[in-house]
Amino acid sequence: MRKRTIIAIIVAFVLTIGVSALWSAQTDKRDGDPDANTIEDNGSRAGQSEKKSGNKIGKIFGAPFRAIGHLFHHKDNDKLQRMTAKDAEKFESSPTTRVDDASDVKVKRVSVNATAREHFANGRALLSNGQLNEAIAELTTAASLDPSLSEAHDLLGIAYDRKGLGDRAKDEFDKAVRSAPEDAQTLNNLGFSLYQNGNYRAAVDRLKRAAKLAPHDDRILNNLALAQCRVGKYDDAYKNFARAAGELEGHLNVATMLERAGREDDAIKHYEAALRVQPNSTIALRRVIDLYHRTGRNEQAEAAQIALAGVGDGAAVARSER
Repeated sequence: MRKRTIIAIIVAFVLTIGVSALWSAQTDKRDGDPDANTIEDNGSRAGQSEKKSGNKIGKIFGAPFRAIGHLFHHKDNDKLQRMTAKDAEKFESSPTTRVDDASDVKVKRVSVNATAREHFANGRALLSNGQLNEAIAELTTAASLDPSLSEAHDLLGIAYDRKGLGDRAKDEFDKAVRSAPEDAQTLNNLGFSLYQNGNYRAAVDRLKRAAKLAPHDDRILNNLALAQCRVGKYDDAYKNFARAAGELEGHLNVATMLERAGREDDAIKHYEAALRVQPNSTIALRRVIDLYHRTGRNEQAEAAQIALAGVGDGAAVARSER
């Protein structure tokens, strides 16, 4: 009984440390383009079409259980040993929980005679799992077996982008676009890659083409608006932000980008416009209060502060009446 208690304590400890370490790693540094991250904080999607992260639930629970696996390694070598009856007895009274995630992807071994599509499927799974080097190897094989397989070049571009190899990513996206010139998502990925690497005018050109092919795709419209901000086309950027998510988000996103560019007076105008659309927007009120103070408009800052307090009071009253 005492041994079972000790094992249970060890398992709980390892789980706690593993999850805590992962949480710290995820919150210490945020990946991705800072401007794209900023508008995503406002509720707008941006970036490449492929998801940037793998199976988070699998990562959270996988690392601690991999650590538990070391309990079954012998000290004299590094080979995993078969779990004995004695080991099983230690755990037989412990409850287990299985976590199923719909986004879980299976990585399979492919034979030497595998087709381009089989290598592609495996490469996509590896990419989703964050195994970039392995994914690049599989996707490169797929593309060499079938040069017209635009999806392989597209995912290769994403993989290279994640490794910080912008030029190689652009080359792969270019190949993907040549194979599928009318594919909006491929154009989007190329455009966003160009944007990330500072080629803003070229990014605007590709993203405009993508937006014509998929006029209601909010991610493409937001990426186009980001690139337009970078070339100083803030009015055009507002139109595309608004097409993607409505007037309020349009004004908030442009105001945020203007603020980041140091154009505080222009940012204030868009925050004020956002408040005309939604007077109780706490995001707009908080930001405009800060900008009013920074630009010496103290009376306006005080009036906005009163409005913000009123929003809070109204929410408190609503909660008390429930």
